[in-house]
Amino acid sequence: MREEIENIAAATVEWLAEHGRTFATAESCTGGSIAAAITGIAGCSAVFKGSVVAYSNEVKAAVLGVGEDALATYGAVSEEVVKQMAQGVQRVMNVDCAVATSGIAGPGGGTPEKPVGTVWIAVAVGGDVFTRLLQMDDKGRKANIEHTVFSALAFFKECAAETERG
Repeated sequence: MREEIENIAAATVEWLAEHGRTFATAESCTGGSIAAAITGIAGCSAVFKGSVVAYSNEVKAAVLGVGEDALATYGAVSEEVVKQMAQGVQRVMNVDCAVATSGIAGPGGGTPEKPVGTVWIAVAVGGDVFTRLLQMDDKGRKANIEHTVFSALAFFKECAAETERG
């Protein structure tokens, strides 16, 4: 999986550079792993501005501007919250594009409604925000995080291509 992550991170940096776009991440369950994948690519400093690891709801609200009502109503692992995280980091970092993740990497923390392996991803490209729900089989914390990193960057590329088509 490490090689696949490196490849998709390189393709992401290349796309951003080719299109003159800037990028940031807002990460909860991935704990900065998407940012680490991007910063592992030479030349990323031309496009990557930074990351907010918003593991607690307090940071999601105070730094990214996620609404307390969204956190209370939907929970941190929700489409509404991850959308607000992506838009928040886009605003805070003043970037064109952003990726946000919030989920349950395990081994604990799951519920019947949101079991371990449940992850929401949001991608912001310009003013458009796209979301995707991942419901992975629990393969352990490290594997769940790696799968989420790859999936988030692949989803970003998919959304970026979609915005290009108009």
